Amino acid sequence: MKLVKSLLLGSAAGLTVVAGAQAADLPIKKAAPVEYVRVCSAYGAGFFFIPGTDTCLRVSGRARFEAGYSQGYSRSGNNGDLMGYRGLGRLNLDARTQTAYGTLRAFVRFELASRTGAYLTSGTQNRAANGFGGVGVDTFGRSQQYVNVDKAFIQFAGLTAGRAASFYDFYAHDFEIIGTSLGSDVSSTNLLAYTATFGNGFSATLSVEDPIFRKTPLFGTATAGNAASSFAVFTAAAANLSPVIATNAAGVPIGEAFYDLRQTSRMPDFVGALRYDAAWGSAQLSAAVHELNAGNASSVLNFAGGTIASGSVVTPRVNTEYGWAVQGGLKINTPFIAPGDALYLQGSYGEGAQLYTGYSSYIGSYTVSAGNTQGAQFASYFADAAVNPVNGKMELSTSWTVVGSYLHYWTPEWRSAFIGSYGEMTFGRTSRNLLGALNFNGLGNPVNSPGAFAYSAALRDTSQIVVGANLIWSPVKDLDIGVEGLYNRVDLKGGAVVDQNKAPGQVPVGLNAAGLPTNAAGVVLPTAKSADTFNIRMRVQRDF
Repeated sequence: MKLVKSLLLGSAAGLTVVAGAQAADLPIKKAAPVEYVRVCSAYGAGFFFIPGTDTCLRVSGRARFEAGYSQGYSRSGNNGDLMGYRGLGRLNLDARTQTAYGTLRAFVRFELASRTGAYLTSGTQNRAANGFGGVGVDTFGRSQQYVNVDKAFIQFAGLTAGRAASFYDFYAHDFEIIGTSLGSDVSSTNLLAYTATFGNGFSATLSVEDPIFRKTPLFGTATAGNAASSFAVFTAAAANLSPVIATNAAGVPIGEAFYDLRQTSRMPDFVGALRYDAAWGSAQLSAAVHELNAGNASSVLNFAGGTIASGSVVTPRVNTEYGWAVQGGLKINTPFIAPGDALYLQGSYGEGAQLYTGYSSYIGSYTVSAGNTQGAQFASYFADAAVNPVNGKMELSTSWTVVGSYLHYWTPEWRSAFIGSYGEMTFGRTSRNLLGALNFNGLGNPVNSPGAFAYSAALRDTSQIVVGANLIWSPVKDLDIGVEGLYNRVDLKGGAVVDQNKAPGQVPVGLNAAGLPTNAAGVVLPTAKSADTFNIRMRVQRDF
């Protein structure tokens, strides 16, 4: 037994020696080194090196809930919503690499939101292709999914290329929750810009920007003819038409050529800005040039509404015009009142460039007209121009706005913003009078239908105020819980219009001895000179 045990142990030892000798002859494979994520401190907190590269990346985001109440005056049709809700998610990716030319940066921001109800379901976002509305019985016009590539730009050696905030803008609702005080705020547009830095805080930027996000429709009608008509949702078969007098070879007016006023993208907007930044705050002067254009005549009708062959008449062509705008802004830091306090002051003036002055910010953009709430007494008009039907020239509208916003920290955890803004919008009287003479788009002939002309809201000069305040609590870093209220009022700058809340769809057929509008039965129609509303919204927001 001892002999057997000795033989087994000896064999095992021999095998071990042989195996060890063979293993020593084989190459040894080393484990691949593990590259841990390294902190990148060159660009501030939150950046890390992308493994295997010299590029630093920061990932951040936002989660937000909002609920709001908006005053309304109508339950007819699709109206009646008073409450609205929104849940929003944001993802930011910020990549930076140091080069011999300076920092190479790429920044991307995605925003996704679910919106429902009054005011938070945005017609502006639908018209700008950022929102997709529900089409169900109970969801049409009150349910919307919002999808937006809010930012996607590259910055390198003074160049900015991609989707970014317009270089024209300055204040851009920085202290607001609802974000609809009067003033320019195009936070997402496509652009190519160069910024020259001169030192001591001075810089200048020249930016070539996508004109689509600055286009307000020209004044027109959805169908050829002079009856009032409009479109709720524009489609490929829809139109935006305005008449120009057609004459025969002898120069005698025989009808109207209806020109297509849908504006196409022919020339970019050109934006220039001069800026100064210092410890006390910043200042900016900016200017923009914006093209307004029209297409060909889509049809020619005689004054009775019959069709005329287009080759048999002579009409002035609707020529291209150029709108423009200028803006000045000032930001003053006021830490001597409380740390973090600041004051913004801004003013903007434009002709044929309403979206550069932001007169439609509260009521709604990318539409020729809208009321400030459901069942409003009248619609405000925002058209960049109306076409003179005699000579075919565009008569540009004029708008201007001023805004002031002050942010105050009551304590490090509690802060408030106080917002006040005012603006005016005016239209050329020549085009309105001449279009009225053709009974175009419900304006009414000032001679044959003086009541309809005098009490129509179309192309009426208006003024507008938006004022409000908010209170925000930040119990911990990057968490905001707040509420904001805004008041809006639109006033006619002269005369009155038929009150569409009390007499919806009514058009005067005459005037009584006192000059008041009457219907076919001789009953005096109610009128309005102003329309006001308010909006309250609360927010819970976490940035990370």
